[in-house]
Amino acid sequence: MAKWGEGDPRWIVEERPDATNVNNWHWCEKNASGWSKEKFKLLFEGMTIDEPGLAKVTIKEVSKTEGEAMINNRKGKLIYFYEWVLKLEWEASLYEDPKKEVKGAMEIPNLSEENDASEVDVNVSLSAGGSKGEQVKEFLRKKGYKDIQDKIQEYIVALKREYATDLILPTKDQATTKSDKTCINSPPVEKSTNINVINTTNNLDKLDLGCKISTSSFTQTQNFKCTADDLYRALTQREMVVAFTHSDVKLEVEKGGKFELFGGNITGEFTSLVPNKRITQNWRFRSWPNGHYSEVVIDLVQKEDQTELTLTQTGIPSNDLERTREGWRNYYWESIKRTFGFGTMLI
Repeated sequence: MAKWGEGDPRWIVEERPDATNVNNWHWCEKNASGWSKEKFKLLFEGMTIDEPGLAKVTIKEVSKTEGEAMINNRKGKLIYFYEWVLKLEWEASLYEDPKKEVKGAMEIPNLSEENDASEVDVNVSLSAGGSKGEQVKEFLRKKGYKDIQDKIQEYIVALKREYATDLILPTKDQATTKSDKTCINSPPVEKSTNINVINTTNNLDKLDLGCKISTSSFTQTQNFKCTADDLYRALTQREMVVAFTHSDVKLEVEKGGKFELFGGNITGEFTSLVPNKRITQNWRFRSWPNGHYSEVVIDLVQKEDQTELTLTQTGIPSNDLERTREGWRNYYWESIKRTFGFGTMLI
């Protein structure tokens, strides 16, 4: 629990131009599976492995890409997860007999963050080619596999240096630049083009276009050693909300009334209020896409010696589900119990 006047940076926003993911604290996730599959095709299809005097091997197709790749940002640290099984179809042109059909496959069963590129297995098989084909297979198994591992290293570097770059957001002391794609060593652009791009970006921002996002929901149940009236007041009386959030709040407790908590990081409005029984809200984090709100329903049920609270929240951006769930538990329910003595443990 933060001391009075101290704000947990996960729920209180410092100055930042975009007010998004302050200090890169929150868990951000980026799915790199689709990008990875395209990257494998670019890296492998058409590559050649040459053994002078024997054959030139060409990778014709990436026939299997099973697995996934995810990148997470937590507290400014990038965490990579990828696990792939790849199959590459190859053909060889023999120097002494170019017309002879020699072909096979290479399977990579353990491409993951647990293994360095040099530790990744490359299993070679032959489907046509006879005795000469066996020689090509042995060359690939003993020497040629290193070229494949080099390409795997290129994939790992690209995943970490190119695709994941925009997960680390600038802090308030750094310049913030809006970009849809991460570019490494971009060529210089004419000044007039820069002006057009900036104007176009500004115009798009003003349009406030919507976007489709994946959403999730959850339900929490908590018991408080107090009456339903006490708990309702703790959630709606400004002085009590200030006490358990340890920060100033804006609170208009009426249908359509606005609220703002934790330095403006949480905002919304009350959509209905049934004293001592139910509170419903449109609720959002400032970092969510512009205009996107979740729905919060808080039900209070008076029991014989306690009050049961059930929170149901729907429409949460899926990549923010865990932060939202933990935030309610840590910064609402546990704080309320400690601040007002509504804990479930009787002394």
